[in-house]
Amino acid sequence: MRILSVDLGTSNTVAVLSAHGMPPRVVEVDGSANMPSAVFATEEGTIMVGRDAERRARLDPTRFEPNPKRRIDEQTLLLGTDVVPVTEALAAILRRVLEETSRQLGGDQPDEVRLTHPAQWGHTRRTVLMSAARLAGMGPNILLVPEPVAAAAHFASFPGKALAPGQALAVYDLGAGTFDVAVVGATQNGFTVLAEDGLPDLGGLDVDQALMVHVGREVSHSDPQRWQRLLRPESTADRRTRRALQEDVKAAKEALSRHPQTEVPMPEPFKDVLVTRSELEGLVRPAMLRSVELLSRTLRSSGLAPDRLAGIYLVGGSSRLPLVGTMIAEKLGVVPGSLDQPETAVALGAQHVARDGLSVRTQNVEGAVAAGAPPQHRPQYSPPAPPPPQYPGYAPSNFPPSGPQPMPSNFPAYSPAPERAEPKSGGRKKLLIGIAAAVVVALAVGLTLFLTSSSSVATYTADQCRTPGQTDDKGFTGCLRQLAGKIADTGDCKPGMGNGPAAPAQRLGASSTCSAPGRAGTQVTYVHGDNADTLKQYTDGLLTSAGGDRTEADWGGNGLKGHYSSAAGKTSAVLVFTVADRPLAGFIYQLNTNDQAAATTPGTLADYFEASVQPGE
Repeated sequence: MRILSVDLGTSNTVAVLSAHGMPPRVVEVDGSANMPSAVFATEEGTIMVGRDAERRARLDPTRFEPNPKRRIDEQTLLLGTDVVPVTEALAAILRRVLEETSRQLGGDQPDEVRLTHPAQWGHTRRTVLMSAARLAGMGPNILLVPEPVAAAAHFASFPGKALAPGQALAVYDLGAGTFDVAVVGATQNGFTVLAEDGLPDLGGLDVDQALMVHVGREVSHSDPQRWQRLLRPESTADRRTRRALQEDVKAAKEALSRHPQTEVPMPEPFKDVLVTRSELEGLVRPAMLRSVELLSRTLRSSGLAPDRLAGIYLVGGSSRLPLVGTMIAEKLGVVPGSLDQPETAVALGAQHVARDGLSVRTQNVEGAVAAGAPPQHRPQYSPPAPPPPQYPGYAPSNFPPSGPQPMPSNFPAYSPAPERAEPKSGGRKKLLIGIAAAVVVALAVGLTLFLTSSSSVATYTADQCRTPGQTDDKGFTGCLRQLAGKIADTGDCKPGMGNGPAAPAQRLGASSTCSAPGRAGTQVTYVHGDNADTLKQYTDGLLTSAGGDRTEADWGGNGLKGHYSSAAGKTSAVLVFTVADRPLAGFIYQLNTNDQAAATTPGTLADYFEASVQPGE
């Protein structure tokens, strides 16, 4: 049996092969265990990958994409003047791995291919990965393995580290593009994920960016214009220089994992910059603290105390940062371990996962790709399941080991699941019913307006809105209804600010959250603050957390005047609108978890606000 396992990472891809009864071994591609997960589109229409792609990037950086996996939610990539489907870019990487494996097998193909993926990936992303594997020619026998399950299997393969049924392991996976954490329990048949979470905006690339910003602070003052050209290159020469500098910054980060200090070579006219490990740790400590706190929360949600674990296993190249292990030990009182090369642990572990111990939740994509049908969720194991192992303090009903996982608590309760943009069975029927209902409502509202044309929206003075008063069943005060306008009556509004990532830890005042009209998965929240300064501090924090560029303008309607600011980053898009003379504010909050969100800009969000949310006169 020849089994090939592939960990297609954000920055690097690792492949492991077991064949001819020999132990699993890493497949070296282009002479290295790690092949860069990079692609380059040539003008002739071919896609180069790995180190060949990196070399060609020096000639024309516009045709280069170093991290296509990070763009898996996008349908296409613009490489130079060519539009390349994301599936083709990922398939090119997998095809190169398959070609090298076949060469080492004397022309034969693997009997089975195992592809790893983050545990939190939904059906849409798993389908893209499976489609890329099919396109790469990996054959009909393809299995998908959750990364923490593979990591746990690798941990358990070491002498003295075997996990007995009922034991659990925490997997801390800090890769280049994302951070994932999971608590994996051993069962009679294999492993199951007891709890999982992640940070899509934290990884080694973000550490690189923090170090780049630090280097810029050290040298940019000597030639600000030249530094800006590096940050926003317009010529091919500037793009080449920026690419070389990014590689040098990444190399410096890796060197600081082994040495207390190193130098970053800088392009002319800047001087080389000496950076120390303590400086780097100071830059990334807040981000690493987020990961350690999420690890702690995930352990609590699993019902397992740190001292009841078989261990905390570090995987992912960025977990090499010495600060990671130190902070985990300080926070949880457990010293984490890294038993092998962190970059290869997942691919090696996929080899050790028993086939009947794989969750069918990750396999049902295969039939959907082949037949073009949505997956049907089935029980985790095909044979009768043995009695579930008992984990101290763990209730199996809270974290089902198979089937679709419950929505994480950090998502708004009224938001659809991440793969909500896909057509669902019966969705058209629901839409027609909704349209019919909307028509009836519209006719009723129109008739009411016609019969009561002299009526108008109730308005309030600034003094009347100075503090929140009584609220209605939707959470609106009279002043908030004036701000919400028609959405207060036509939107699906509920009291409070939901339980999503936009919900504050402290009470801000009276509030109501509504579904955004005509924008699935987006919410509009209205707040009548107890304190204007606290409210402003909170809304400013929302904009800062979104990051990216901003768009600002004044607005007016329903007797109110104010200002709005819009920001859109990698993981969320936010528009905050405030009222000039009273503690009223609203914000549109959108999690970037679907294809539509990928195209959101501050300008498009501002257009939506003016057309659909801004109260009319």
